[in-house]
Amino acid sequence: MSIRPRHSPSARGGRGDPAAARSARAGSRARMRVPVRAGRRQGGMSLLEMLLVIALIAGIGVLTVGMMNGGMAGMQLRSASKEIASQLRYTRSQAIATGRSQKFTIDPTAHTWTAPNGRSGDIPKGLGIVFTGAREIQPRRGEGAIMFFSDGASTGGRVKLSAKQAAWNVDVAWLTGEVKLKRGEAPR
Repeated sequence: MSIRPRHSPSARGGRGDPAAARSARAGSRARMRVPVRAGRRQGGMSLLEMLLVIALIAGIGVLTVGMMNGGMAGMQLRSASKEIASQLRYTRSQAIATGRSQKFTIDPTAHTWTAPNGRSGDIPKGLGIVFTGAREIQPRRGEGAIMFFSDGASTGGRVKLSAKQAAWNVDVAWLTGEVKLKRGEAPR
């Protein structure tokens, strides 16, 4: 009497064909085999994840720049200083182009300025303004003026704008009329 294992083909139905048994086992394994990538995510990032990272980096950058430059007041200060410098340069160029003297005026109390050809503007109320210039050409008490001549020279002067702990100076050289913008000392 020989003992055969229960899983042998002949014990299951007497088929006895070992090749058929191997084929049947291989077929059942093939049906049960799951593809390696099915249900798995490939490495990398989705577009949404990339956009989220970019938005976070941009937000951190804006906050950092705002903190470094004094926030909104710092941006207003820098913008107003650049505008004043630009208008002073415009006034100088008009004096040279027309061959006639041109005047730029500033009123620190009203926070306004005027330039040739009807140009005028406001300076944000939160900024401090100090004007230093020739008293002889002041239009009224408390107002300042810088005169530019046809050869490009000027009466010279300085417009100092300040906010919190920062300040910008807009300097006009009296001999050359050159307009320079540079950081100033914060008011005390």
